[in-house]
Amino acid sequence: MFIYNSGRIKTTIAMIEIGKFNYLRIVQKTDVGVLLTDGDTEVMMPYNHAPNVAIPGDNINVFTFMNKEGKLLATNQTPYATVGEFAFLEVVDVSDDGAYLDLGIDKDLYAPKRDQKRPMQKGESYVVYVYLDESNGRMLASSRVANYVEEKNFEFEELDEVSLLISEETDLGFNAIINNQYIGLLYHNEVFDNVQPGDVRKGWIKKIRVEGKIDLTLQPTGYGHILDTKDVLLQELKKNNGLINLGDKSSPLEIYERFKISKNAFRKSVGGLYKERLVTVSDYEIRLVAED
Repeated sequence: MFIYNSGRIKTTIAMIEIGKFNYLRIVQKTDVGVLLTDGDTEVMMPYNHAPNVAIPGDNINVFTFMNKEGKLLATNQTPYATVGEFAFLEVVDVSDDGAYLDLGIDKDLYAPKRDQKRPMQKGESYVVYVYLDESNGRMLASSRVANYVEEKNFEFEELDEVSLLISEETDLGFNAIINNQYIGLLYHNEVFDNVQPGDVRKGWIKKIRVEGKIDLTLQPTGYGHILDTKDVLLQELKKNNGLINLGDKSSPLEIYERFKISKNAFRKSVGGLYKERLVTVSDYEIRLVAED
């Protein structure tokens, strides 16, 4: 629990969450801004951070933060990320001790040098984790994202759909933050699209390894998906006079560009159609079997 010194008395901020959104009641308008409260603690919202209409007695959802003077403030602006979230943020300035990132409000987010996986450069963007410095209540950023992810108690299973934030490229592929909580890997040989750090993608859990590592894919997997893809292939065959110029030896890129699926998923779907005697298959084409 952080103890905030307002300059008059020490106030324990028990209900107000610094670095997050809070519902506060408008107390009154002053010369410098709008005074808010949670019932115990008063917070100032400067007029340049306040909505055009602020009526005493109304409740308002605001973002609260500590400024560099150690004063708790509120804003009606919406930041790109709050405490406990990962985000892709641009560096707007650097100093000898750290870097300042654009948070989307009239306050930059500080990333100390100790929290930089690699030295940050002005104008570049990085995936960072936003956390609270418990010693002074200030929001900080860290690009050492692996230090802030959960490594067990996964809230998903294999084949589940998840949200991915691409964090960085490695020798094996792309690391990605899963549901703002875990980290996994997209292997290079399974990425057929243009993927860049900072991209937010829909993905699927391909495999959860014994040691806790998570393999990801950008294509849905499982029997249900194969059924859907079989229907898509059949419709495409019927639209193109019974012929698709893709087969077992076609490249993964050609298949992905045509159907947005992996070659493995393509093979499984075509194999299902072949077993049902609906198509014939060769190295570079699929043909619809003529009806009797």
